[in-house]
Amino acid sequence: MSANWDDNQPIYWQLREKTIAAILDGTLAEGQPLPSVRQVAVDFQINPLTVSKAYQSLVDDELVEKKRGVGMFVREGARQRLLASERERFIKEEWPRLEARLNHLGLSLDDLSRLKKNQGSN
Repeated sequence: MSANWDDNQPIYWQLREKTIAAILDGTLAEGQPLPSVRQVAVDFQINPLTVSKAYQSLVDDELVEKKRGVGMFVREGARQRLLASERERFIKEEWPRLEARLNHLGLSLDDLSRLKKNQGSN
């Protein structure tokens, strides 16, 4: 995970999103421990309370579980739940804009597929 922070969003939320991205792309596998709060705080030079807040939000969403005295672990099924919610968000929020843009450009999904294939053969 990189330590580039956006001033327009709280750092704990950005850390949460980076952790979610790591779960989605498999960098953090189900059952795998998350880096310790202390280690993340040192690595990113942020307050440990900020890391704890990010991790707690993942616990609250049942993506991560606390094992007392051991650490935080990615829960079984976390990746599938995240994929389902990301797909739903895409369909509700992003797809309508993309569909409108495609219509505006007079493109269909078949056109895009054909264009992509043609680019690959060049």
